[in-house]
Amino acid sequence: MQPHRTTEETARLAPAASAPPDRLEYGIQLPVQSQSTIYAEPWEAGAGPQDLVAVARAAESAGFAYVASCDHVAVPRRLASAMSTVWYDPVATLAHLAAVTERIRLLSHVAVVGLRHPLLSAKQYATLDHLSGGRLILGVGAGHVAEEFEVLGLDFRQRGALLDECLDALRVALGADEFPEHHGKFYDFQGLGQRPRPAQPRVPLWVGGSSPAAVRRAALKGDGWLPQGDPRDRLPAQIAELTRIREEAGIEAPLTVGAIAEPLYIGRPAWDVGRRALTGPPDALAESLRAYRAMGVHQIQVRFRSRSRTELTDQMAAFGTEVAPHL
Repeated sequence: MQPHRTTEETARLAPAASAPPDRLEYGIQLPVQSQSTIYAEPWEAGAGPQDLVAVARAAESAGFAYVASCDHVAVPRRLASAMSTVWYDPVATLAHLAAVTERIRLLSHVAVVGLRHPLLSAKQYATLDHLSGGRLILGVGAGHVAEEFEVLGLDFRQRGALLDECLDALRVALGADEFPEHHGKFYDFQGLGQRPRPAQPRVPLWVGGSSPAAVRRAALKGDGWLPQGDPRDRLPAQIAELTRIREEAGIEAPLTVGAIAEPLYIGRPAWDVGRRALTGPPDALAESLRAYRAMGVHQIQVRFRSRSRTELTDQMAAFGTEVAPHL
């Protein structure tokens, strides 16, 4: 029988996360599963599960490192016109896609884990990792919708503290021990077993957010950082701050640094893709994207402008064969 361990003991004994890749990796936030007006394309409104499956399979074929799914429990009416109310559950969505893919990793970007007891999150995500053969990356964030917290009986003002403790609790609850132990301000558990255990010895925890608190949280508690909308010119300072905090804390384990790239369209579009979109031949796009690696970024999340699922998967295939080799 394995001895019970505290949160701190398990975190210290757990193997270090794998080193970031030597080349710039690329992943994609799935269409359809979240339909905020900020980024959703018009064709997504009439799309469904078969489109999600097709896009996930196209991503795997094109060498994408991961597919990602968002998380909102319920969207208040005051925000529905901008955010929409279409937000698929990330665990159900990623589990569905795990069954129709073989290698691509499955990222929650991001799970608002403070809305749920960490043992509930651990049960869901450990099962997902087990069923997928160890393909989970658990991306987490503090959340930004007050009503979601309030309806679940939680204090929105404490969302940062909730996330901090959830990270500690999840680190042990997703570890090797069948009976994890955690004693904190919000959560206290021991002697409660959960199986199946994750397939990975250490599930990567990537922390989302670009505020000073989120950057510090990622530096001190994360295996990776998922910025939320930082423009290119802001990233070097953010990365320098991550490095400084980790060095001062004596953390030597590698940290996977991410970025969200500008919208892309490979080639010369015959329609208005917006002034922010990067367009042009593959070599020019690759040169532009390599600048992220020079800043210290390890993986970029890309999004393509498209008018249909077919146009999207064609763009993804072109990226994999014509742009990615030059990254």
